[in-house]
Amino acid sequence: MASNRPAPQAPYVPNDDDFGGYDQESWEEWNPTEESVRPVRGRHRVHKKSGGGLARSSTVLGVGVIAAVGAGGIATAQGGKPPVSISIPDLPGVGAVADSLPDAKSLPGVGSLMSDDADSADTVTHAAAPLTAAGVSTDDAEQGTTDAGEALRSRIMRQAENQQDQADEAVRTAAEQAAVKKAADEAAAQQKAAEEKAEAKAAAKKKKEEEARKAKAEAERLAKLAKSYVIPTSSYTLTSHFGDSGSMWSSGHHTGLDFAAPTGTPLKAVHTGTVKEAGWAGSYGYRTVLELEDGTEIWYCHQSSLNVSAGQKVSTGDVIGRVGATGNVTGPHLHLEVHTPDGTGIDPLGWLQGKGLNP
Repeated sequence: MASNRPAPQAPYVPNDDDFGGYDQESWEEWNPTEESVRPVRGRHRVHKKSGGGLARSSTVLGVGVIAAVGAGGIATAQGGKPPVSISIPDLPGVGAVADSLPDAKSLPGVGSLMSDDADSADTVTHAAAPLTAAGVSTDDAEQGTTDAGEALRSRIMRQAENQQDQADEAVRTAAEQAAVKKAADEAAAQQKAAEEKAEAKAAAKKKKEEEARKAKAEAERLAKLAKSYVIPTSSYTLTSHFGDSGSMWSSGHHTGLDFAAPTGTPLKAVHTGTVKEAGWAGSYGYRTVLELEDGTEIWYCHQSSLNVSAGQKVSTGDVIGRVGATGNVTGPHLHLEVHTPDGTGIDPLGWLQGKGLNP
């Protein structure tokens, strides 16, 4: 430890030859006291003697070096470095000077400096001794780790564990997110399937209601038509139908619908219309042709008598003639034919059923 205290001056005053011919009488004996060795703050004060002699502080420094060498040489530094030996040539009177110097520790203030330096050196030595504890943190010390390598290994292991925990947490989070997404997709699919099922059910219900509405409307229409259309006769039996084949018909098939009934059974107008023809028609016998408002023609054939004439207006249910067996027949019956406005013959049974009638 450095100090600013000036070194004590030796009580011995060498002769002029020993110190380069300086005037010995200019030197005075100096007795050090605590006041004279008190440390000086700031710059070192150097006292020079008049006449160009060496400064007292320089003289003291030289004497101090000689005293240190005489006391046993330069101290070796800690750390195992070999000591460096210094040889001092013998000078006349140096031995006497060294013997007359007081012990360094007995000087006022010097002993405490040497003690402080020693304590400091011991402190530094003790502080630097546990090299294996370098890098040991407070947490490591609390866990009982005092070795630097073990502490480093422990920190690496903890870091690896933390990284593994983070990786596991990332995997777990990804799995949870995937499960949530899957559940959401399944819920959406179920919701969509339920909506589609509900829509299909609603469509089926709507279709069924529409069909019921149409059926009801058709029934109402047929009921209304039934009021305006009637079956052409009564007490009858259907014997031959439209399209039946046989040699008795010149065309090879039957062209109408036969209502077998007793002769004289009344024949009624199936609907309001105008009598287009009324008279003899060859193989049809006595025939009445009733033209309806839409141009459809109804032929009443094989009558025994006629009750209307051509051009006459008739209403639904009016008697226009009577059942007979005139023309090409095998017995009394009404041969009924239906022709469209263009003259094509169609099935009378289907036409009557289309008007709400069921012969």
